[in-house]
Amino acid sequence: MTANDAQPPVVTYALDRAVATLTLDSPANRNALSARLVGELADHLATAAADPGVRAVVLAHTGTTFCAGADLSEAAKEEGPARGTARLLELLRQIVELPKPVVARVDGHVRAGGLGLLGACDLAVAGPSATFAFTEARLGLAPAIISLTTLSRMPERAAARWFLTGATFDAATAERIGLVTEAAADVDTALGAYLDAFRRCSPQGLAETKKLTTRAVLRAFDEQGEAVREQSARLFGSDEAREGVLAWLEKRPPRWASDATGDR
Repeated sequence: MTANDAQPPVVTYALDRAVATLTLDSPANRNALSARLVGELADHLATAAADPGVRAVVLAHTGTTFCAGADLSEAAKEEGPARGTARLLELLRQIVELPKPVVARVDGHVRAGGLGLLGACDLAVAGPSATFAFTEARLGLAPAIISLTTLSRMPERAAARWFLTGATFDAATAERIGLVTEAAADVDTALGAYLDAFRRCSPQGLAETKKLTTRAVLRAFDEQGEAVREQSARLFGSDEAREGVLAWLEKRPPRWASDATGDR
C-alpha cells in the first residue's frame, strides 16, 4: 500500500436507486481542484458511465464550499501550469460527454473553476447558502477554460458583468442568468424531483437526448479547447498572475490593485 492509498478519499462514490452520487470531500482546501481531487473525480465519473445500473449522476459536496476552483497552493508549486490546465479541460469534457445526466447539488460557495464544473453539469440545483463568483480577473487570470461550459449558459451582458468584475452573486441571480437550473429553498426536495424524472426515462433515451443538448458546448471544446487551454497556461505563468496568487495566499491585496476594498 502506498502513502496515497492510506489517505482517505477526497471524492466519495455512493449508489442509491440508480443514481450515483459523487461527493467532493476535501473541505480543508475548500474542495479545490487539486490533481488528486480531479483524478478521483474522473475515475468515479468513468465508473458511473460504465455501470448500466446508473441512470444519473449527482455531483455534491461536503463543507460550506462546493468548489473553490484551482488549488492555488498546488499551482504555485507545480513545475508549470500546462498540466493543471489540461487536467481541467479533460475533466470538464468528460462531464459533458458522460452518457448520463449529471446534476450539481450546490449549497455552498462556488468560485472560478468550480463554476466550470457547475456549467459542465446538465442541471444544477442551488440552495440558499450558495454563492458564486468568477474571481479570475482579480488574480491576473481569466475564466478561459471554464468559458467553454459557462458562456453558453448566460446572456452576453451577464457574462460581461460577472466575468469582468469578479463580484459575488446569489443563487437567485445564478438562476436568472442561466447558470443554475433552480434556486431552491430545499435543495434536496428539488433535486429529488429531477432524479425521479430521470428514473422514469430509458438509459438510451437519456443518452441520445443528452447528445442534442450538449452539441453546442462540445463544438466549443473542439474549436476553442486548445486555444483557451494555452491562454490559461500562459496567464498562470505570467508575472501578474504570480503576484495575484501570492497575494491571495498571503491574504493581502496584490501590488497592481488600485483599490483594496471589496470582497475576495
